Parts: sequence; structure tokens; C-alpha cells
Amino acid sequence: MPEDTAVLLDMDGTLIDSRDTVIDCLRLAFRDFGHELDPAEDFTWVVGPPLIDTITALLLRFDDHRAVECLGRYRHHYSKRMADPSPVFPGFDGVLEGLIAAGHRLFLATSKALPFARRILDVHGLSPLFSGFYGADMNDGNSEKPEIIAGLLRAEGLAPARAVMVGDRRYDVAGAQANDVRVIGVLWGYGGREELTAAGADALVASPAELPGAVAGLLR
Repeated sequence: MPEDTAVLLDMDGTLIDSRDTVIDCLRLAFRDFGHELDPAEDFTWVVGPPLIDTITALLLRFDDHRAVECLGRYRHHYSKRMADPSPVFPGFDGVLEGLIAAGHRLFLATSKALPFARRILDVHGLSPLFSGFYGADMNDGNSEKPEIIAGLLRAEGLAPARAVMVGDRRYDVAGAQANDVRVIGVLWGYGGREELTAAGADALVASPAELPGAVAGLLR
């Protein structure tokens, strides 16, 4: 396998099971602004898109336009959860190391604020496995997946044909497609088969153990 092949990995819903933490912190941020999110509503959909977009849409339910300020409160609550970070999804033991052994370089490509993402990877001992880290800034700037992937490819000198994106949401698929990068959709995350298929993922995997084979199939 040539050494210039790269696997771009999403974080939330792909590597890290952050659903409960993200939703809990979002509820707390809205409570700070006097708003109560419906406890009966399934907010899984908020994990994946850029947070500023999600917060803006949810605030409109309350005719509130303080998205930037609300994002700041979310970051405040999230930072307090970093001592007990969200877990890695089961089944990843040895998988990332196997991808590296097969000749691929690993890069993080997340819409999450990069300082938070780096801290989570550090706590789980995963940072040394990555050749580079790309994500949003603390104000949720540069959080759109097409721009994140484009910046990664440019900075690392990677050819789109020699890279594959791994993610769980349609945003990962759209971001990769915008850069002519093929995509593996993971079914253990928050998007699901229907969303990923409709978005046009090139392959789907049901467990982390299937990732090396899927990557090899697309980068042969």
C-alpha cells in the first residue's frame, strides 16, 4: 500500500459516543437563557452538524437570536465535562493501529471545536495515532465539513483519490463528495443506514472491525 493514502476520521458518532454529553450541555445552555428543551424530544439529530447552525435553529423556536452567546454557554458546560470524556465506541481496539500498519495515515476531520477534540483524544491515548488534526475553532468558525476536508487535503498535500472519509452523518458524506473524496459510512453512529445511503456513501460498515477491509477496497 503506498504511503500517501489517508483515512480521514470524523469524531462524534464515529470514534466517540458523545451523544449524551452534547445533548446534556445543550439543555444546560438553553436553560441559562431561560428556555427548556422538550425532555420528550429525541435530540440525537443535533450531534454532527456545526453547533452554531443547530443552536440558531433551536433558538428560533423561542424567537431568540442569541446564538453566539448560547454557543458560549454550551462551551462553558462542555468544558466542565472534559474530566469525564465521552467513551470510544466499542470495537476499536487495534483497528486504528491496523490501518496505520497497512500503510495509511490517519487524520481527524471533525466539526467539533478542535481544542475539545484534541483533549478527548489525549485522554483516550489516541492522539499519537494521528498525523494531523482538523476541526472548528472555539467560536464554531471553520466548522463546515467541505471546508475542513478541503483545508486538510491542501495542508497535507493529499490527493483526493488517495483518501477516504469515515463518518456517521450525511454532513460527512457531503463534505467528502465536495472534495472528490470517497466515503465510508458507519452504522453504529447517529445517522443510520437510510441517511447515509441517501447521501451517497460509497460503502457502509456495521462494526469498527470492518473498517480496514472497506478502506482497502476503496483505496486499492
